[in-house]
Formats: sequence, structure tokens, C-alpha cells
Amino acid sequence: LALIDIYGIGNALVDIEASTTENDLSELSIEKGIMSLVDQETLNKYKKHHEKTIKKKACGGSAANTIITAAHTGIQCAYNCKVSNDSDGQFYINDLKSSNVQTTTVPQNEIEPTGNCLVLVSPDADRTMTTFLGVSQQFSKNDIDENLLKNSRYVYIEGYLVSSEAGKEAAINAIKLAKTNNIKTAFTCSDPAMVQFFKQGILEIIGDKIDILFCNEAEAIALSEKDSLNDALKYLKTLSETVIITKGANGALLSDKTETIDLSGEKVQAIDTNGAGDCFAGICLAGLAKGLTLKESGTQAIKASAKLVTQFGPRLAKTDIKQL
Repeated sequence: LALIDIYGIGNALVDIEASTTENDLSELSIEKGIMSLVDQETLNKYKKHHEKTIKKKACGGSAANTIITAAHTGIQCAYNCKVSNDSDGQFYINDLKSSNVQTTTVPQNEIEPTGNCLVLVSPDADRTMTTFLGVSQQFSKNDIDENLLKNSRYVYIEGYLVSSEAGKEAAINAIKLAKTNNIKTAFTCSDPAMVQFFKQGILEIIGDKIDILFCNEAEAIALSEKDSLNDALKYLKTLSETVIITKGANGALLSDKTETIDLSGEKVQAIDTNGAGDCFAGICLAGLAKGLTLKESGTQAIKASAKLVTQFGPRLAKTDIKQL
């Protein structure tokens, strides 16, 4: 096996992106700006309501977006997830492979369909997500490819896995395996709702200490239960050697053993913030994997996410990443 730079695990969701309005959201009683888990029937109702404004479909899920972004920089990446043997599952695996991401995940004949996420983008560029996890919520430690993991330099885990018992166990297991094999561990909180409802589970996944923690300001405050970002950072550094807090348009705060860097954001006209955090993590991790400093990696990541929010969709095209 070739050495893999970053190995990721997480939910496999086919992302369907559509434009929405404040009226649509209130009419459907969807809480704006966060990710809500729904059943298949509810998701289909939301999809039907938005069928005229659907923009694009892509293989998604937080960690998948990060891993594909990292792969676009030219490094070796791999991803394991869980999909059904249905048209969405086939689409998902093909999309991963065409993005140069190795996977040993095989679509399974399951009772549950492949997961879907309807990403609703409002005129203020905010993104509201309604997710039907489908077979993804059965992702377990058996779906981890230990060979791929052991041949990696970084293991990247998304916070969304904490919402199912099997997913949380898989995340804990991946971190244990990584530590045993001297592989660096990176974890992202994924969504403020995950921290709000599953804080204890997140702390169980992190365990005694990980190498890199990614979060945004809301997640940093919620996880640390502190009032200021500086106090939050102090607490988060007890959980991780390196802490990276994204601040949207205001840039990012990055801190490791030797330094704390506050990077300012880039002024752009945002039309869709979906995937900005995933893009940031992908470029930042790829930079670190290539031997760039924390500051250089963070600077590249800010450039990439600033570019991403000026267009529709959760990921930058490979050509955009090459230019950056």
C-alpha cells in the first residue's frame, strides 16, 4: 500500500443544494442556519418544495468534503463510509474515485437507502441543512479499513459521527488505532448542534488528547463553556496539541505548542457559506501534510474558503485549488 497522507471517516451523504427564502424556511418550520436530522418522508417533502431551485448534487458529508478538497491539492487521501447499493450509493463511490480519493467502501444491499442532505442556501448566504442519514447511521468500527488507517500520516474524523452510538464507537476506535500506530489524529466538531447535544460523546472521542482540533467560534464557546474566545482556546488546548478556530469572514485563530496566530479574513461577497469549514480543514491539513508551517497552512486555507463562499456548492473545483 502506498503511504496515504490523510485517511478520513464520516457520514456519506449525497448533498442536494437548493436556494431557499426565509419564507420557505418558516413555512416548512425549518430552523435556519443549523443541521437538523429528519426522516426520509420529511426530507422528500422539503425536496419537493424546493425542486425548482435545486442547483447541484455531489457526494458530501463533512469529512468527505474535507478529504476531497485535500486530495485536490495533489496529496494521497482515502475515505471510508457506508452507502447502500442504490443509485445514490453508486453515485457516491464514483464521485469519490473521480476525485482521486481511495476507498475500500463497497455499496451494501441494505434495508436503508444511502443518506441524503438537502442544503438550503438563503439570500444572506447562510446554509440550513436537513439530513436523512439513511444507512450512514449504521457506520461502525467494522467499516474502518485498518490497513488504510495504519498506512496513513493523519486520521481525520468528523463530529457528526457522535450522533449514533456505532459511529461514536468507530471514532473512538479510529483514534485508539491511530495512537497505537503513531499516526496524527485530527477531529472536527462539525456543527454547533453536535456540541450542544453530544458534548460528552465528543469528549469521549477526543479522549486524553488529540493532535489537531478544528472548530468554529460557536463550537469553541459551546465545547469550552467559556465566555471569551481566548478562554475557550486555553481550555481547548488541554484537549488538543493544535487548536484551529475558524471565525468566518474574520479569519481564524490557530494555536500550537510554540505560537498562537490570529489570521484576518479576506473581504469577499459571500453567496453560499456551505462547506467553508470543511474546505478550510482540507486545505489546512493538506498544507501541514506537505510540511508547511501552521501559519502558511492557515493562510492558504483562508484564501481557499474565501473563494469557496463566492460560489454555489460545498467544494472548490480542482482547477480553483491548483490556481490558489
